[in-house]
Amino acid sequence: GFLTRDSRKVERKKPGKKGARASFQFSKR
Repeated sequence: GFLTRDSRKVERKKPGKKGARASFQFSKR
């Protein structure tokens, strides 16, 4: 889906997440 290649938007690592797209794939809607 678009959320997989949308890493450029969530490229910034959120505090508490070990990665940018750690669990923010579903939370980015």
